[in-house]
Amino acid sequence: MSEDRIEREITIAAPVERVWAVLTEPEHVGSWFGQGKPTPVDLRPGGTMHLDHGEYGQFPTTIEKVDPPHYFSYRWASAFPGEQAVEGNSTLVEFTLTPDGDGTHLRVVETGFAGLDIPADRVDTAGYESHSSGWTEQAQNIKQYAERLAA
Repeated sequence: MSEDRIEREITIAAPVERVWAVLTEPEHVGSWFGQGKPTPVDLRPGGTMHLDHGEYGQFPTTIEKVDPPHYFSYRWASAFPGEQAVEGNSTLVEFTLTPDGDGTHLRVVETGFAGLDIPADRVDTAGYESHSSGWTEQAQNIKQYAERLAA
């Protein structure tokens, strides 16, 4: 098993457009990943989405690709709170949304751990194992949040 790639898949009882909104709109992102407050999002390649991970820090991610409503990716420097995510200090997080009947099949992939030099005091929160269990929880958070939203 490689400790460079995390992949999670989940089926959500909500249309693709709603799941897309949950992943990309400021009023939703902070509810499934963050402290419940709106998250600043400049939704374009090169734009920044600010993730507030509470006690773990503030993370200005760099948006890589936007293909509404099916694909969204960003770089995340989870080992370096406050630093803008760029190649060399970050992993790549990718969301792929596919219609599945009336719902959505969501695939989340995070890669790039092998190329990172994570400071020892951040390994527990920014390393492969932490993110592996974290994406299992976050996929459930996304599912529950999207399914609760009014159609």
